[in-house]
Amino acid sequence: MAKQTVAEQFVDILARAGVQRLYGVVGDSLNPVVDAIRRNSAIDWIQVRHEEVAAFAAGAEAQLTGNLAACAGSCGPGNLHLINGLYDAHRSMAPVLALASHIPSSEIGTTFFQETHPDRLFTECSHYSELISNTQQMPRVLQTAIQHAIGQRGVSVVSLPGDIAAEQAPERAVEHALVTSRPTVRPGDAEIDTLARMIDEARKVTLFCGSGTAGAHAEVMEFAERVKSPIGHALRGKEWIQYDNKFDVGMSGLLGYGAAYEATHECDLLILLGTDFPYNAFLPDEDDVKIVQVDVRPEHLGRRSKLDLAVWGDVRETLRCLTPKVRPKTDRTFLDRMLKKHADALEGVVKAYTRKVEKHTPIHPEYVASVLDEEAADDAVFTVDTGMCNVWAARYLSPNGRRRVIGSFSHGSMANALPQAIGAQFIDRGRQVVSMSGDGGFSMLMGDFLTLVQYDLPVKVVLFNNSALGMVELEMLVSGLPSYGTTNHNPDFAAIARAAGAHGIRVEKPKQVRAALREAFRHKGPALVDIVTDPNALSIPPKISAEMVSGFALSAGKIVLDGGVGRMLQMARSNLRNIPRR
Repeated sequence: MAKQTVAEQFVDILARAGVQRLYGVVGDSLNPVVDAIRRNSAIDWIQVRHEEVAAFAAGAEAQLTGNLAACAGSCGPGNLHLINGLYDAHRSMAPVLALASHIPSSEIGTTFFQETHPDRLFTECSHYSELISNTQQMPRVLQTAIQHAIGQRGVSVVSLPGDIAAEQAPERAVEHALVTSRPTVRPGDAEIDTLARMIDEARKVTLFCGSGTAGAHAEVMEFAERVKSPIGHALRGKEWIQYDNKFDVGMSGLLGYGAAYEATHECDLLILLGTDFPYNAFLPDEDDVKIVQVDVRPEHLGRRSKLDLAVWGDVRETLRCLTPKVRPKTDRTFLDRMLKKHADALEGVVKAYTRKVEKHTPIHPEYVASVLDEEAADDAVFTVDTGMCNVWAARYLSPNGRRRVIGSFSHGSMANALPQAIGAQFIDRGRQVVSMSGDGGFSMLMGDFLTLVQYDLPVKVVLFNNSALGMVELEMLVSGLPSYGTTNHNPDFAAIARAAGAHGIRVEKPKQVRAALREAFRHKGPALVDIVTDPNALSIPPKISAEMVSGFALSAGKIVLDGGVGRMLQMARSNLRNIPRR
């Protein structure tokens, strides 16, 4: 076997772990690794314009595939730019390996040019962050990093000085078999029996579902049917649990709608399935509501609310064990009341969205999101900017089991949608990828629109251009403050897209929206639809109370974002028709 450099060995191990792309920006300390990729057909180097984009793209790829993805930054400022995207990937439980190349090993600790300490900097946003200071540490450190990222579902960082990367790898180095998939976790019999007994004793059971229900749709529906339970969900659970769901009562939290809040507070037993829902103000704290949490991550159990039972296990396996042990319930009174309340709630708000929207200028963003939902492909991947685009995605995008919706839902970073769309599109150029971007987020990392053009990635950027930081304005207003520093003076983004070599369409009238989206979707390459939307399309609560101040507490979240709910109303009406006549 020919001798390898450490860089070549590094790239070979990544390829063996299933990594197909390394996103990054080249730099001197990275040169040995980038050159090794150039000579290795198994991995592509994806040149982005900003390292933050590299981390977001890798995180999106990992979320969509469930496999390890990778990014890299050169020494000092280069790898420092990765940190925001790595925080997002880590909090999204996306398996990502980040290479933080480093200054020459002999200069570490001397305040050398561009010196930072990446092995320290990334500790809070990773499960593993270590420095390779000697060739003898390879390949064990890299293999350990990979298994941390895959096994614990998050980020691992390897810091590698450029001079060590260029040295010969040690001969007869021990390379062990890589673990590239996770096992399922089954709770113990005692926990299953206790939970079954609690369910049998409860008269009213509610399920509240998060992203941990991925792959468990059938099991959740079977269990809900058995115990006659309404099903609410968090934002990250929407894509996995809302479709084909005759027990759906909507979403809780800041962006919530429907009867999810009521269902979680008026039950006897609330079962949290695969959710680390962070807003404890929306969870019941009454003594008469018992709470059970099921999660594959034991550190999530009980950190948001007081639990009567903590169950460590995969949602799918837990329900497979639990459902046969639970006595079927026949009383649908609570379920039917929540379904009716849910439909009534949606009926009440949908009028705000339907009133003269096809004539309203500037365009209602709700209308744009609704038309986008209708025109997008049934298997589209939507990447969603933080802020008001989260609202429109939560309210209007209809999941169907094939679509995917990802965003910075746990980290809450601006400018995530375009970078995540890059990672999503590289996985499959034939699948429709739509970036729902706000003008604030898009302009923050707009330089990487050029990456779409450079690689001819057919991402469609739908830009909600209200010339404002809309969510920040709302936060200020709810807090009783005048909006300040939230207005953007924007160019014609469609003209910029055309100047960059992409397809650009400017939309200023609502009757142009559908045709513009269809034109963009038909276009073979990258396209941007710049839609001028109404900056005043926010409904402020009729009463501003102290509870609304600082991060939207309970009363604000229930009513702050009045507006339509798209095709969800149709589903709610359909579910009402399924209620047995008495």
